[in-house]
Amino acid sequence: MGYGHQRAAEPLRVMAYKGKVINANNYLGIPERDKKIWNESREFYEWLSKFKKTPLIGGLVWDWFDRFQTIPKFYPKRDLSRPNNQLKYFMHFIERDNWGKHLISKLEEKPMPLVTTFFVIAFMAEYYNFSQEIYCLATDTDISRTWASLSPAQSRINYFAPNNRVEQRLKLYGVRPEKIFLTGFPLPTENLGGADLHVLKQDLGHRLYNLDPQKRYIKAYTETIKDQLGKVCFPCKHHPLTITFAVGGAGAQKEIGVEIVKSLKRRIMKNQIRINLIAGIRNEVHNYFKNSVYDLGLGKYWDKNIICTFAPNKEIYFKKFNHVLRSTDILWTKPSELSFYTALGLPLIMTPPIGSQEDFNRKWLQTIGSGTDQEEVRYTDQWLYDWLDSGWFAEAAMEGFLEAPKFGTYNIAKVVAHKYEEVKIKRMFLQY
Repeated sequence: MGYGHQRAAEPLRVMAYKGKVINANNYLGIPERDKKIWNESREFYEWLSKFKKTPLIGGLVWDWFDRFQTIPKFYPKRDLSRPNNQLKYFMHFIERDNWGKHLISKLEEKPMPLVTTFFVIAFMAEYYNFSQEIYCLATDTDISRTWASLSPAQSRINYFAPNNRVEQRLKLYGVRPEKIFLTGFPLPTENLGGADLHVLKQDLGHRLYNLDPQKRYIKAYTETIKDQLGKVCFPCKHHPLTITFAVGGAGAQKEIGVEIVKSLKRRIMKNQIRINLIAGIRNEVHNYFKNSVYDLGLGKYWDKNIICTFAPNKEIYFKKFNHVLRSTDILWTKPSELSFYTALGLPLIMTPPIGSQEDFNRKWLQTIGSGTDQEEVRYTDQWLYDWLDSGWFAEAAMEGFLEAPKFGTYNIAKVVAHKYEEVKIKRMFLQY
């Protein structure tokens, strides 16, 4: 489906057969009836994400839709195993239209464990009696009832939980504890550098210098930084202050990116800051950014201090995006699956959340101290530099590195290989 599920699958390509990730909504030989269901679901969600901005009625329509994917309050702890309407909706297509039967039959031609980042695929595999193990990776910091099957206590599906809350939530939904593995979210290996995290630590060390120009945090926590990153990764200047602004898969909130550039125009012209605008695979978003930058009189800085990342497909886009993150100081985006990327030592500025799951992602980032809401965007030039001078961004970067799970990619591979004793996870308090 969208960025959230495919981005989560991309780091797992290293353990896939022939390094191939199968897109369930667009694989070779997919039946037209199956493709139609996938496309209509995606197009409706993308349309609704944009329609949400429509004055008066947009918010009301979105609130009505969001009820179908709402995550219930965690407390008081209670039995939440009763299926919700969204789950019944998806199962209706599987049971009535044989949705996904062709996909599962294709997978059976070369049977091996199935790892999916979208719950519907796991339901399809179980419904059509897939012969191998079924693993489903949750892609947010909290999840709705839709992620668990109609009869979770009897289900064969194994779950990878990206954090403690998801692990506990699945239990409330009726999933057996032995079917839940706390692994963390899979992060791109090129941004980690192996089990010793040498690439991550090096990038964070360079980043801290830009995030704390007055060295308030660095001076107060010098020993902590050395202990966590190593002396070779101690803060040093490496690149200009860099903000990366990423839109969602539907291209929602692209206007915010232009407002950021507009507010920071003077500093861009003085070569004091670099802005990465992430258009993903949407050419219309790329053109919107480029035309807007030229309209602001900043055309000479396009591809210099203002760089737009765009690619013809998601595979190329993810590689480009991961490369951009290595020299990124602040990630500015909605609290989507990218919330987990704070583990790379990235402080997050959050745009307004879209959907119930993003409300919970936002709360998680605030709880671990690595993310904060954006202030009024037209005054970015003021509040952004106040926060930099305070040292807060440096503190947030370290909190993300210390508190968010970093070994999800490696842990998932170990669970699939049944090397459970090698799984490395930091069990924390039950966040929020």
